[in-house]
Amino acid sequence: MKTTTLKTLLGICLLLAGLAPMAHAQTTMDEFLAKWENSKQFTLETLDKMPDDLLDYKPHETAMSFKEQVTHIGASIAGLSKGFLLGADMDFDPKATPQTKAEIKKFVEQCYDYGKKTITSLSEAQLNEEIDTFAGKVTRRQMVGLVDDHATHHRGAAISYIRSQGIDPPGFRGL
Repeated sequence: MKTTTLKTLLGICLLLAGLAPMAHAQTTMDEFLAKWENSKQFTLETLDKMPDDLLDYKPHETAMSFKEQVTHIGASIAGLSKGFLLGADMDFDPKATPQTKAEIKKFVEQCYDYGKKTITSLSEAQLNEEIDTFAGKVTRRQMVGLVDDHATHHRGAAISYIRSQGIDPPGFRGL
């Protein structure tokens, strides 16, 4: 009886292990680019929600200001794309410090567009290539994911700044 149960459990485990790769389907480039565009629009909507007179707001003296959070999203997209994703030279300054909402919006748009152009120029072989980074040895595909996650992280911080001012943030944009 115990042997039959053990064999059955082992069989189920092997079956599940065999099915596991199917449960983790890769996102296609088209799916990722749709998500990327949503991320860009969500970031711009987040910027739009904060009143101009609160762009320098920060919840603590050691924190980034709201405008620094949003500018950092763009700057990191540009910097990581250039440094790790074989990005071409930029026609804008990735270290810019825009001050007005209009300047920040233009900067964020340039950075997201640069990231998109860089990411879409990568071949499958380049995406799968392992590179040395501050996070250790990763593939360029993993670095693309990190760029996206990093933007989400800082946008979330910016949204919390908006909420702390009693302002309703923009509606969530997922896929």
